[in-house]
Amino acid sequence: MRIPVDCRHRERGVAGSWRDADLITRLNMERVLYQQLPQQTAKLVNIQAQQPKAADAFVRAFLKRSLPQKSEEAIDDLLTRKAVVLEHFQKRRRRERKTRGKGLSAKQRREMRLFEIQPEHQRYEMFLPLHELWEQYIRDLCNGLKPETQPQIIQTKLLKADLHGALVTVTKSKCPSYVGITGIVVQETKHVFKIITKEDQLKVVPKFNNVFSMEIDGFVSYIFGSKIQFRASERSAKKFKARGTIDL
Repeated sequence: MRIPVDCRHRERGVAGSWRDADLITRLNMERVLYQQLPQQTAKLVNIQAQQPKAADAFVRAFLKRSLPQKSEEAIDDLLTRKAVVLEHFQKRRRRERKTRGKGLSAKQRREMRLFEIQPEHQRYEMFLPLHELWEQYIRDLCNGLKPETQPQIIQTKLLKADLHGALVTVTKSKCPSYVGITGIVVQETKHVFKIITKEDQLKVVPKFNNVFSMEIDGFVSYIFGSKIQFRASERSAKKFKARGTIDL
């Protein structure tokens, strides 16, 4: 169905008149909102009416305080073209990067001999308090070594425990000269135990191809050195699988 041309013109005329009426209403509302208050009303609400020049100066001073990073030209541009959003200006704090000091390399540690035990300190009696602390540490780790405690639980705890201060004995070895060495572990690395004997001798025993035994409160545990070739910190998080027979 086609609409006559004159009907279309009438609809456009009605829509245009509505738009004009809406625009006139908005202008009248703006005039009412922004017109100067009468003196009687200003006295009633205790407001001191300002002159246009004083109000303009106040607005510009306020904007300059609120927007210190803006120049006067930029403020004028904002007043004439854009809406001004007043926000509290905060300076961004620059985070200072903390420089961490680099640690010593393994080569530097070897050159400085940081982990070497001096000959005057290689005495068995000096490490007896360390052994006593280790025994108390194992008792606390195993919740008390009671006669009804299962040996498998103690074995699992010892595999992950720190062995500094443990009294160990080499029971089996592919090198006969290592068998029978007994002493306190004073240092443990990834591949060796450094043991101080009762004769005040420092022995360096490799873990590979050696079996070590430890006795505490009547419980004797055997540890295959080939299966614990880890640092003490790495071994504490290692999961060991139970195996039936293990060769040297």
